[in-house]
Parts: sequence; structure tokens; C-alpha cells
Amino acid sequence: MLLAGDIGGTKTHLALYSLDATPIQQQEAIFKSADYPNLEAIIQEFLAQTAVRVKRAAFGVAGPVVNGESKITNLPWHITESNLCQTLQLSLGAVKLLNDLESIAYAVPHLSAADLSPLNAEQLDPNLGGHKAVIAPGTGLGEAILFHHNDRYHVMASEGGHTDFGPANAVQMGLLRFLLDRFNHVSYERVCSGGLGIPNIYAYFKETRPSEESPTVRAALAQSPDPTPVIIQAGLNNECELCRATLNTFVSILGAEAGNLALKVMATGGIYLGGGIPRKILAKLRDGTFMAAFVNKGRFAGLLSHIPVYIILHENPGLLGAAYYGLTLDENSHQ
Repeated sequence: MLLAGDIGGTKTHLALYSLDATPIQQQEAIFKSADYPNLEAIIQEFLAQTAVRVKRAAFGVAGPVVNGESKITNLPWHITESNLCQTLQLSLGAVKLLNDLESIAYAVPHLSAADLSPLNAEQLDPNLGGHKAVIAPGTGLGEAILFHHNDRYHVMASEGGHTDFGPANAVQMGLLRFLLDRFNHVSYERVCSGGLGIPNIYAYFKETRPSEESPTVRAALAQSPDPTPVIIQAGLNNECELCRATLNTFVSILGAEAGNLALKVMATGGIYLGGGIPRKILAKLRDGTFMAAFVNKGRFAGLLSHIPVYIILHENPGLLGAAYYGLTLDENSHQ
């Protein structure tokens, strides 16, 4: 069997797959990451419930991977391929770590039309090929690139979500000044993610427009350990002016950064929105705010208006991508 995993700061999703040309999921389980000291403990608990022999493993992890090692961005975990090989009793090369956005990118070529929701109608001919890119706001902000070469896609990891935030209007300039008073570096992740971005934007509007905060939302935020779902829902339902402004600003920043990514990569093959948030705000992404910011690149607005933009509807493309990557591991590298 092939063991695949999507390892995030909030949850760890593991699954067993067949080693066929198209991996078929056999068993899966989701664990709360913070309840465990390391990934190995989760793997041991998961496999104790099965009677299968794992021959390969691939994991998408929420952090950069360097020389087969990763320190998870929002967890005190240090994950290494060598330790995972020992846990699984496999030889080196049979276990691989991928950045979580790499995992999603490996899934992109295998997603069906039902897994995707287009955001723009006038698109370039998909048969022309071209580079693709993934941008995924979740707990953090991830980005990855699919270079098109020799009729296939080659995935490249990126930490583009940690580049400097560039405001596009007066409101966003005020947001940047607000955050520079609190942090020594303001990245796109600080304004375009669920864990940091949405709460930071809301805090800015609350300070600059305090009279517009809804008492109901204020009470809900005081009782919730995670403010982001409260803000998103109130914004979608137009129950709070601050929440609505927060959601508008968040989607506009996401659109602008997706457009930046499209230009840097020349992603004529498409931009794909992954992560947990886009699926939750489909109506907002479709109201024109995102695409207006996406194409707002001066002389290149015409080009960007024809670049395909999709929302990934698949519930766990990171897990699927890790499984597809696992199929490529050299069969002679494991016991």
C-alpha cells in the first residue's frame, strides 16, 4: 500500500492507497495535529488500526522542505524523511516530504471538470498548454508553480506567501501602516490567510471604524477561539459592516496577489485557488471583486483577463497530490 498524508498546523489527514496507475483510496483518518508530539506518533496510531504493509509514503507538509527535512510553520514539529523511514521500516527513498502546496500542484493535472469552478469566461485555449500556478489561502498562504515542459508539468515549491505585501489602494495602504506598527515584516500571508490575514484586516477596520462593529459579532468573537469563521459568515450574510469590509479587502488582496503570480510565471495554463477558504466563500469570489483585482495590472489587464482562473472544489487535493507523487517513487528504493 501507499501511505499519503496532508500535514497541516490544524489537522493531519492520512490515507492508504492502492499502488495502481490511478491511486484508489482504501482507508483514511483525520487527527488533530496539536494533540500529538510528532507525525510519527500519528502514523503509528493510524497503522495500528490496519493490517497492511506500507511500501511507499509521501506527505505534504505545511512548511518548507529542505534536504528531506521540514519544520512545520504552525507546529513545534521537526519532520525528517529518515525518521519516517525508520518508523515505517522502509529504506531511504521510499518516503518523501513535499511542501503542502507542492502536493496540491501535483493533483492539479488530475482534477476533473467537476473538481473545478471557473471564475472567468473568456479563457485562452486550454489545449495550448502553458505554465500553471496554485495559490491557497488557508491557515497560511501557500503558492506553487507547475512548469510546462516536454508535454508534462514539473512542480516547483514556493514560499511566495511570505513576500512583501504591496497595497493596491488607499485602504490597503492604511492596513499596511497599521500592521507595520505591530510587525517588523508584513507579508501577503499576514493579510491574505485565515489564521492571520482575516483577523488582522478586521482588527484594522475595528480600530479605524469602531462604530461599525456589530454587537452580535463582538459577542460571538469574544466566545470563539477562532475569529475567522465568525468574520467570514457575518461578512457573507451582510450582518456586520466591518466583516463585509474585511471580506471585500481580503478577496481583493487575494485577487491582486493571484494576478502577481500569474504575471511572474506567465501562467497561461491557469491559476488555481486552493486552500480551505475559497470553497467557503464561493459566492464572494464570483461577485467580481476577485477578478477586478486580478486583472488590475495596467497594460497587462487584457492578457490577465484571458488567463483561466479556477477554484479547486476537491475536498483534499493535497492528499490526492501526495498519492500521485507517491506513485512516482522508485520501486527499487524500498524493502
